[in-house]
Amino acid sequence: MNDQPPHDPEAPRGCPFGHGTELTRLFGPEAATDPSGIYERLRKEHGSVAPVLLEGDIPAWLVLGYRDSRRVLDNPLQFPRDARIWRDWREGRVAENSPLVPMLAWRPDCVSQDGEAHRRLRGAVSDGLQSAADRGVRRHATYFANKQIDAFADSGRADLVADYADYLPMLVIARVLGLAEAEGRRLVESCAQVMKGGEDAVAHDGVIREIFGELTERRRSEPGSDLATGLLEHHAALDHDEVVAHLRAVLIAAHVTTNLLARVLELVLTDASRLSGLISGQLDISAVVEEAMWNSPPLAVLPGRFAASDVELGGHRIEEGDLLVLGLAPGNVDPEVRPDPGVSVQGNQAHLAFGAGPHECPGQNIGMSVIEIAVDVLLHRLPGLHLAVPPEELTSTASTWMSLLDSLPVEFEV
Repeated sequence: MNDQPPHDPEAPRGCPFGHGTELTRLFGPEAATDPSGIYERLRKEHGSVAPVLLEGDIPAWLVLGYRDSRRVLDNPLQFPRDARIWRDWREGRVAENSPLVPMLAWRPDCVSQDGEAHRRLRGAVSDGLQSAADRGVRRHATYFANKQIDAFADSGRADLVADYADYLPMLVIARVLGLAEAEGRRLVESCAQVMKGGEDAVAHDGVIREIFGELTERRRSEPGSDLATGLLEHHAALDHDEVVAHLRAVLIAAHVTTNLLARVLELVLTDASRLSGLISGQLDISAVVEEAMWNSPPLAVLPGRFAASDVELGGHRIEEGDLLVLGLAPGNVDPEVRPDPGVSVQGNQAHLAFGAGPHECPGQNIGMSVIEIAVDVLLHRLPGLHLAVPPEELTSTASTWMSLLDSLPVEFEV
């Protein structure tokens, strides 16, 4: 398949990125192996905003510039999150089984809404997450970290992606949401497939919603000390669909955290000074997390915003109903804000990894706590921990939204 199809001059308004323009796909073989190369080529060709194609060859604008991303994220009136104004969706060009649907379609959650509706729903989620954090996220993280390590501690080797990072944040958040451990493990694969895209994404999204629908009904008659109960009892008076949608949104955020944990462990294990600094207590894990969030943010591309009216952005005319996706990874290395990527970012929290503006991730403190516990328990339980392959042999595979570390093989003393 040609990754750069020619532009169709008869394409409808909104597929319009200039006659004769070859549009770059953010999915497919090239995107899977070299997303950073694609971002930089697009920056050279188009500047801070570039026309691209998403799955199904649906057009979008990829925002590459840091300042342009902040402009979009900070202005929900001009660039709302409400997909009901998305022209390609309204005019029937997005198939119902498109892998874009789980990532971009409107839902009754705070992610999909702005203004007063967003404030009402986000307030309920923020209150619920705060209560969950107060009730023992760190305790859950310690329990599941040790349980995952128990499964491979006697073997002297492990893959810290498949055996550890893929599961730990998901199991912690599943417990916070009110799910049993078995349900949490089942959802790891479904979340991965939703984020990966492809033909099974919609079906796996249905699995997630079904599980949370059943949980919501259980908690109506059997309240617990979990987020599902907290949302049902909140004074914002969420209905059934709103509760399910928010449980799903929090779970998807936890899946993104698995990638951040993998990237943090990669940084630790590919640099002896970082590893020894953490073990000795001379280095704080927050500094390593900060570096990962700048240089390999767990969500490389954030879906999505929609133009409420015709507007100029990055020297391009964005038309009403156009889709914009925010390049968090390319924005973090924008030469206008980081002319020398080699300069330390320690102490600088202005990265885009958690988004920005009214929709900035409300659960980032929980994610940070889980990562801190995950790294601490791992380093203190596995003496002599070291990478089992040369760092240059580590590989990643990207989807439209994320670049995932394929594996992190390690060895340690038994």
